Amino acid sequence: MLKLEYLQQLLVIAIALSVITCAFIQKTKSCFKCSKYLCFYSFIVNMLFGIVFCISFTEINFPTSLWVGFFSYVGADTIYKSLEGKLSSHSDIVNKKTVTISTDNLINKEEEES
Repeated sequence: MLKLEYLQQLLVIAIALSVITCAFIQKTKSCFKCSKYLCFYSFIVNMLFGIVFCISFTEINFPTSLWVGFFSYVGADTIYKSLEGKLSSHSDIVNKKTVTISTDNLINKEEEES
C-alpha cells in the first residue's frame, strides 16, 4: 500500500529544500565557465543538501533522504521557471563578471597614468 501521508511529508520537505538549493546554485553558478555542467552540479547539490538537511532537521533516515534530494532536484526546475526573469542566467552572470573585471582594469590603468 502506498503511504500517501509519508510521501506528502517528503514533498513538503523537498519544496523547502528546493528554495534553499535554488538560491545556493544561483549564487555559485558564476564559478563555472561553461553552463553545460550546471544540470549535473544542480543534481549533486540537491542530493547532498537533501541528505544533510534530513539528517539535521528531521528523523528521516539516509535512503529516504535521497528521495528528498531527488524530489528537490525535480522541483527546483519549477521554482526556477516561476522566478524566470528575476534570476540571472549563467551567461548574464559571466558577462557581468567580465565587464566588472574589465572596468576595474580600466580604472586601475587610468590611475597609474595619472
